[in-house]
Amino acid sequence: MDKRIQEAVDLFQDVMIYGTERVIKSVDHPLWKEYSPEQIQLLKLISKEKRVTSARLAVMQAVHKSAISSRIKKLLQKEVIQIVETTDRREKLLELTDKGQTVLAELDKVLTDYLEKLMSENIADEEIEQFLAIFRKLKTIIKMDGV
Repeated sequence: MDKRIQEAVDLFQDVMIYGTERVIKSVDHPLWKEYSPEQIQLLKLISKEKRVTSARLAVMQAVHKSAISSRIKKLLQKEVIQIVETTDRREKLLELTDKGQTVLAELDKVLTDYLEKLMSENIADEEIEQFLAIFRKLKTIIKMDGV
């Protein structure tokens, strides 16, 4: 494997792991204390998918169905997601409630504000543009592979 690709993978993983840790420690907002990072990610996935099964969420988060069931139960109790019945009684879809959309919008705003401050102090505008171009391209490639 090309050493650059390995370095890119390592850097991406480091940013995801340590970036998440830093955000959690640095962002002082009640919602970041009320929802775990896994629950926040689940809300984001449900938002992106619009309506999704718990099995699909388990695959997307790469965890066992029991872990997803526990997260879903907590989010249902907080009334930020709801179950949508379909014509096939065996299939139940999950979607965000209005409250869930509001919570997710607030979480996104807090994260965006934090990252904007972090990036504006440490990264030049042209570097941000390069970053965006590369990630747009990666997103396109990944979506073409059916992921």
